[in-house]
Order: sequence, then structure tokens, then C-alpha cells
Amino acid sequence: MSSTALMNTYGDRTTTLVKGEGARLWDDRGNCFLDALSGIAVCGLGHSHPAVTRAISEQAATLVHTSNLFNIEPQQRLAQKLRQVSGMDNAFFSNSGAEANEAAIKLARKYGNDRGIPAPAIVVMENSFHGRTLATLSATGNPKVQHGFEPLVTGFVRVPFNDITAIETVAADNNSIVAVLVEPIQGEGGVRVPAGDYLQRLRQLCDRHRWLLMLDEIQTGNGRTGKFFAFQHSGITPDVVTTAKGLGNGVPIGVCLAAGAAGGIFQPGNHGSTFGGNPLACRVAETVIDTLLQPSQAGGNLIDRANQLGGQMLAGLREALGGCATVADIRGRGLMLGIELKRPCGELVERARQHGLIINVTAGNTVRLLPPFILSDAEAGEIVEKVSALVKAF
Repeated sequence: MSSTALMNTYGDRTTTLVKGEGARLWDDRGNCFLDALSGIAVCGLGHSHPAVTRAISEQAATLVHTSNLFNIEPQQRLAQKLRQVSGMDNAFFSNSGAEANEAAIKLARKYGNDRGIPAPAIVVMENSFHGRTLATLSATGNPKVQHGFEPLVTGFVRVPFNDITAIETVAADNNSIVAVLVEPIQGEGGVRVPAGDYLQRLRQLCDRHRWLLMLDEIQTGNGRTGKFFAFQHSGITPDVVTTAKGLGNGVPIGVCLAAGAAGGIFQPGNHGSTFGGNPLACRVAETVIDTLLQPSQAGGNLIDRANQLGGQMLAGLREALGGCATVADIRGRGLMLGIELKRPCGELVERARQHGLIINVTAGNTVRLLPPFILSDAEAGEIVEKVSALVKAF
């Protein structure tokens, strides 16, 4: 029998974190770490943020759960706030990003079936990541995480990321396509930033073919790239956008937002969730949005701060590592940064931890930095300094 009651889905974990404050975390031995990962793009406001703590406490003392058989005031308020910050029309709330993407996939299939397309297909990208439920795993462009779970869900057509011509070629041969599902920046795929006009050209392509443009902003949303949503850098509006992670700052919540015709596809009985959009999660997400948008004394808000800090850190990393032969590329937007090396570098995660820094390696060879927006200039500089030294030593 295993020595732990947990399934072995995460492998050996050597560090037990017990406390967090701002951009710092402490383990059970008293060691302090600077958090450059934010729980994988979740805690944009840092740890133990007083406004989030207060919202959790007040709502938990009032009402945690009722089910969606009743009106939920925090849910209605949150949907209105999301409509204002996104330009979308309406929302379906879930408990996670994978569930939000499941809703988007179901919505696209319903859209196709309503148009008389018997086997609707969705264009998805190589190296993408959309979740670990069976449908979102099938949409994901990573054979490694799909292995062992066949047969996968059908109805997905895969093309290279950042390649409009490839999608146009598929469109010429496939009359069943109803939507494109894409991350504005691929996170798990290695912090891959597409061409500046990529989303604009996708919007034009979808309009021409009457497809839904569905953006997975699970990781890029909620201020991470220096706009509330990454698509806002491109000046377009998608038909569907999903987000989660940073929306609850650690409290599980996801949302599928829709606009225009897509907003009217789901009808009563088409989709649902027992816990999705419960009073506690929605009250916290309300607070997160208000905090992100609150003007600071220095001018701007925390999303502007993420944009400024990200630019500083990107410039600092490029300056420090510009002559390093091991580095293939340094890229990112806002506080979503990637340092691609020319060989696998997973061991840097543990080396960083030994130096009091929490980072992540994704796609095998890319150091991914997703720090909280509340970093001080000194803390941002410390991350740049420590990561640069680790990469040079590697």
C-alpha cells in the first residue's frame, strides 16, 4: 500500500508551503521564497491579499452555496462586471478553466448542429493546452499528456499555431468547421507570442466563414498580459472567451463569456453546474476585478503595473542574457515571460528553489515566469537577477 492516501498524479513533492504574504511564500521549515509563478498565473494579487481575505470571510459568514436553482446576487454582479471589462454579452460560470473550455466546446457544437452541420469540427493548434477533461485534453496539442487516454474525442482539426495559411488550407477542404479555439499566447506550450496581426486575421477568417472565434484566456486573462484580456491588445472582439486562474486569486472559478449570436446559443437545459458561480467564488472574483482596476496613488492600476513591470523585466532579462549561448529566445507580454533554452532545463526549478525562488519550466526547455502584479521594483529586479544567474550557470 502507498505511504500516502493521494493518487500519484504529481510525482514526488519535496516542499511543503504553509504561509504566503504578498509575493513571498514560506515552507514548513521556515524557508522563504520569492514567488515568480503565482500558483501558475493564479495569484495576481499575491498571497493573503487583505481585500480577498475580507471578501472570503464576509461571504463565508453570510452564504456559501445555494445552487443555480436560485438567483445569486454576487453572480449577477460579477457577470455585469465581466461584461463591462470584456465587451462580451453574457456569462456561464464554472469551477475551473477546463470546465470553461468544455462549455465553449459544447457551445460550438450546438452552434454547428443548429446550422444543420451533423459533425461540427473545431480548429485547434499544435502545442496548445486547454485542460485535462476528455474533451479539452482532445483539443490540447500535446501528445504526451494525451497518451494513455485514447480514444480521444473526435471533432478537432489541428494546425500549427500562428499560421493563418494552414487554417485557410483546412477551410478549403472541410465544410464541417464551425469554430477556431486558440490561446492568444500559448502558456503551457512555451510562452509563445504570435504575430501582432494574428488575432485580427483570425477574426477576419472566422467572419468570412461564419465560424466562432473562441479564445482560451484561462492564463492570459485578468490582467496577466497588461490588458484585462490579451485580445484587447489586438482591438478585436471574439465570439467566445474563457478565463479562470487569476479571476479568483486562488478561489476556484472559471467563466465562459459569449457575444453576439454566440450569446444566445445555450438555452435552459443545455448546460449547467452544481457549484459553478456560487456566492463565495463570485464575491471573491468581484473583489479581484475591483482591486485590479482600482487606481493607485502613482497613477494607473494593477493591470497597468503588470504591463510596466513586464516591460522592465523583459528588458532586464534580454540585457543580462543577451550574450548567453544557451538561450534561444526571450519573449513575453506583461507579466507572462518565457526564456527558451537550447536544451531541456527542468532541473532549474529545483536549483531556483535552493536559491529562494519559485519558477516553472514548461515545454521542456522554457523557463516560465508568472509573478504577481503586486511585486515591488526591488522584487522584480531580484527575479531578473536570480533567473539570469541560474541560466548562465546552467
